Amino acid sequence: MAIRDIRVVGDPVLRTPCEPITDFSDKRVKTLVDDLLEGVDLDGRAGLAANQIGVSLRAFSWNIDGEIGYVLNPVIDELNFDEYQDGDEGCLSVPNLWFPTKRAWYARVTGFNLDGKEITVEGEELMARCLQHECDHLDGHLYLDRLDRKTRARAMKEVRKIMD
Repeated sequence: MAIRDIRVVGDPVLRTPCEPITDFSDKRVKTLVDDLLEGVDLDGRAGLAANQIGVSLRAFSWNIDGEIGYVLNPVIDELNFDEYQDGDEGCLSVPNLWFPTKRAWYARVTGFNLDGKEITVEGEELMARCLQHECDHLDGHLYLDRLDRKTRARAMKEVRKIMD
């Protein structure tokens, strides 16, 4: 399989909420998962949402601390707002730009695997950031939407440069 091109900021697919997957046995869903897993298994990639490769379905893959996986129809069902992290965040769809982004320290997502069995994915720090970031993608949001006002203004100025 070929690695699919990453859609970048300005592409409407990134701002459109993704549709839930209704048929886990569909061969196209299996191909999507294969593409997500292959696409995230490259240096510098922590997560990859389906809409980042042009598919408007609720699915993403992750590659955190040597663990690669995927989840279909993910929903964040727990965030720990008692502790936050405020590190720099980047995105394949906003290439070469990193900005401090406030996220919950812990996150838990429930969803499904290709067999239609419910799964739970959870983690702290980088894994929590990834889960929140990728679910945002599936809801039609970019991490830029989470920036404080001053940082967002600076970020959007930089984004306009890469879009020209």
